[in-house]
Amino acid sequence: MPDLDTVVRDIAEEMAARADRGTVADYIPELAHVDPNRFGMAVIDRDGRVSAGGDSETLFSIQSISKVFTLTLAIGMIGDRLWRRVGREPSGNPFNSIVQLERERGVPRNPFINAGAIAVTDVILSGHAPREALGEILRFMQFLSQDPSVFIDETVAASERRTGFRNSALAYYMKSFGVIENPVDYTLGVYFHHCAIAMNCRQLATAGQFLAHNGLNPATGFNVVSPERARRINAIMLTCGHYDGSGEFAYRVGLPGKSGVGGGILAVAPGKASIAVWSPGLDAAGNSHLGRVALEQLTQRMGWSVFGV
Repeated sequence: MPDLDTVVRDIAEEMAARADRGTVADYIPELAHVDPNRFGMAVIDRDGRVSAGGDSETLFSIQSISKVFTLTLAIGMIGDRLWRRVGREPSGNPFNSIVQLERERGVPRNPFINAGAIAVTDVILSGHAPREALGEILRFMQFLSQDPSVFIDETVAASERRTGFRNSALAYYMKSFGVIENPVDYTLGVYFHHCAIAMNCRQLATAGQFLAHNGLNPATGFNVVSPERARRINAIMLTCGHYDGSGEFAYRVGLPGKSGVGGGILAVAPGKASIAVWSPGLDAAGNSHLGRVALEQLTQRMGWSVFGV
């Protein structure tokens, strides 16, 4: 078996030298300022050892990666009743598409497209004030990452709120079908803020450990979710975690993963490791270009694809 520290360091050096870096997400003004030349990677194996390279300690906006954790919270709150309000199928459309919602009477195709994540956020908000719901999400992230310094970047959240007209349209359309139960402004406020959580690769890989180990956080011995629930979350990550680029990611990387337009990707090698990469430049589907390339290299060199060596 190759030495993981060496593999991660070599990949980070290779990514730093590449010229093809993708394009940063400029439709969120605060993200447009991020340096596209940054790259970070952190891998935490089943024994808790951290292998890191590049800008692994640099904070970035996790954006849609937060949807993995809000999905985990919502399932914990209402169980399988969640699937009455959101589906589990790949979308095949851009992450902020409204066309599919019209065709499917306001029920989002899966919890990782924007409409689906807004519906999931609405579940968490029910019975709470927005500040309480957001506090619950942030405390969950701090607990999973074992780091109370994890925070919400208010500047990014405000930037998203000022320009989030498509998300507002999605939310009001779902409201017309009863999928959104709370005031739309409240639900969107919580949604924009949890997408603006700032983390580094090491913190994010730590937070994802429970998905790599059948719902158990190996560092604390705490069962975050049941083994069955962890498997199902991983399945949705594999099929839906990269929007209409999910098939390409599964083909090339072969791991459950979730991307964010901040350039991060959380990936899970079941039974082996939790992985976080960050490179701000995105491909046409809105996923980190070099993040995907780096993960493809990692799974090839370590033999970690869920589809076989």
